[in-house]
Amino acid sequence: MTAILERPVRARVPVAIPAMSRMVAVGTAVTGTSVSQPELLELLGIENPKVRSVYLNSAIANRSLTLPEPDADGVRRPEPQGDLLAKHKRLAVEMGGQALQNCLKNIGASLADLRHLCCVTSTGFLTPGLSALIIKDLGIDPHCSRSDIVGMGCNAGLNALNVVAGWSAAHPGELGVVLCAEACSAAYALDGTMRTAVVNSLFGDGAAALALVSDGPGVAAGSGPRILKFASFLITDAIDAMRYDWDSDLDRFSFFLDPQIPYVVGANAETVVDRLLAGTGLRRSDIAHWLVHSGGKKVIDAVVVNLGLSRHDVRHTVGVLRDHGNVSSGSFLFSYERLVRRASPRPGTTES
Repeated sequence: MTAILERPVRARVPVAIPAMSRMVAVGTAVTGTSVSQPELLELLGIENPKVRSVYLNSAIANRSLTLPEPDADGVRRPEPQGDLLAKHKRLAVEMGGQALQNCLKNIGASLADLRHLCCVTSTGFLTPGLSALIIKDLGIDPHCSRSDIVGMGCNAGLNALNVVAGWSAAHPGELGVVLCAEACSAAYALDGTMRTAVVNSLFGDGAAALALVSDGPGVAAGSGPRILKFASFLITDAIDAMRYDWDSDLDRFSFFLDPQIPYVVGANAETVVDRLLAGTGLRRSDIAHWLVHSGGKKVIDAVVVNLGLSRHDVRHTVGVLRDHGNVSSGSFLFSYERLVRRASPRPGTTES
């Protein structure tokens, strides 16, 4: 004897479509004085031919910097650590606030529309964080949620984007902003060494803000590229290659950049890009727009060679390096702003 058993029919539950965060606006700001590399060499009184060549062969034309005023002898002396921290606080709040307002203005939004602010900085230490200082300075609603990412270096902007994209996906239709504010001249040492020259010839001051809004059930975020995926790769063998730590000889914090960084970055570029594209159905040749960190001429060249890109592919990155230098965590957003203004991405294209 057989029997046919009928399972109870469960009510069909609608499957929720994951929210997709969109980049809806970008804005940047700089402060201080725009100086060329030859002008900076004269301002700092650098005469060593080897050191001068580092500045003059950097592919950087101009940078925005806030340098110490010359003393009675016309010499710009190193600033005490306390003065540098105060400079960082002042510049980060000033530039950050301006970049945030420039960003919101581009979509007709106001500070009252902001629901989450994630601030990034690697050129100074602040408690309370930069987010709290900017909220107070601009009179933003104190109920605005916030987060701060400190000390992650030049890649911190992408880490912040990951954080805010996740927040945005969980809050469809609400406005979140990534804000990178890097007062690099508040981390300068002035000692004439080659180690210092590598840093001082490269970094500039700048802030960049990116607004995100997520699609969701019954909510349309509007226009703007959707964020599909993130990928991360920490090169643990080179973890000491980029440092900002205490220098007992200078009695202050100091940057260190290993000369091998461009080659290490280039050699590992394929690993993270291939992981990023895995499962998306996309190939490198499908990417219409590339935004690479403007870490320096050799860094850009190494990425171009290892990923098989053209100089045209990285034109926005090269332009940012030329006009602003390396502005640390906000560099890729400066490049994205140029992409939006000069070659707005068409629907259906992909950028990386």
